[in-house]
Amino acid sequence: MVVSDPIPTLDQIKETKQILGDLVAETPVWPWTGDVASSLVGESGRLFLKLELFQVTGTFKPRGALSNMLALGPEDLERGVTAVSAGNHAIAVSYAAKVLGTNAKVVMPRNANRLRIEKCKKYGAEIVFVDDVHSAFETVGRIERAERRSFIHPYEGLRTVLGTATVGLELMSQVAALESSLDAVIVPIGGGGLCAGIATAVKLMQPECTVYGVEPEGADSMHRSFASGRPEALDKLDTIADSLAAPHVEPYSFSLCRRFVDELVLIDDAGMKRAMGLLFEEMKLATEPAGAAATAALIGPLRERLAGKRVGVVVCGSNIDLATFTELIQSSD
Repeated sequence: MVVSDPIPTLDQIKETKQILGDLVAETPVWPWTGDVASSLVGESGRLFLKLELFQVTGTFKPRGALSNMLALGPEDLERGVTAVSAGNHAIAVSYAAKVLGTNAKVVMPRNANRLRIEKCKKYGAEIVFVDDVHSAFETVGRIERAERRSFIHPYEGLRTVLGTATVGLELMSQVAALESSLDAVIVPIGGGGLCAGIATAVKLMQPECTVYGVEPEGADSMHRSFASGRPEALDKLDTIADSLAAPHVEPYSFSLCRRFVDELVLIDDAGMKRAMGLLFEEMKLATEPAGAAATAALIGPLRERLAGKRVGVVVCGSNIDLATFTELIQSSD
């Protein structure tokens, strides 16, 4: 496996944050306190939620999309962009296209959440529907070639990672203003772009901090890639967290995850439902399943290991309609 893009530097990440400017929000870090928090990490532990669900468009995705699109030349930008996504990246690219004065054609599965489809339309994007996420990548490739649009990858490449790394930069800086350091950071993994960026920033700023990547059991492409030592693809995806259901891992994000992620953790759909309910009950946060994935790892497989630790939990998004949210919460055990 040959990876051409270099490892991001802290200066590059800081510069990217400046370039993104007020096109994205610096989302808050919130200390989770009280009896429930103490039951999760013990009396001596501390919990900090990075509330990226308050980002423009409802997820972290505009950071990577804008990082890529702001680097396009005038002619490329004028020709427009294209993207493939179950929803959140499509929304982010649609938003970025609108604020940068260009147009987007996004490829989405037919069964994508209606709320996400409507958000793309609100930002003026043209939507091409396909039967599944595997055929979506083939379709977006044809659009890219035929219309000479710039393809904005959902989770691969240096500029994507520099964008997502700004989440980690903010998290570590914000916690430092409240606390001296973090012992662990928990990050969801779909294709790996978010985890690659955050893990890179965390390790550059605090090398001794442990980074855990979290995947659904039904979309464990990064686990399989770690096991084989190369990027792997999945024939079947089976998880309620469609935002984490990437069909394959890409070389660059994989290489950074291999370098900077200390351990991968698997969670099931039931765990995400429980975490969604807990975040709503305790923090009044209505998250999509992916947004609750890191919390699911905290209350599940990592609970005993993180007792007494200072833990950062990334709440990555909340693009979910009320009916689906209610159905998932009510079906949790």
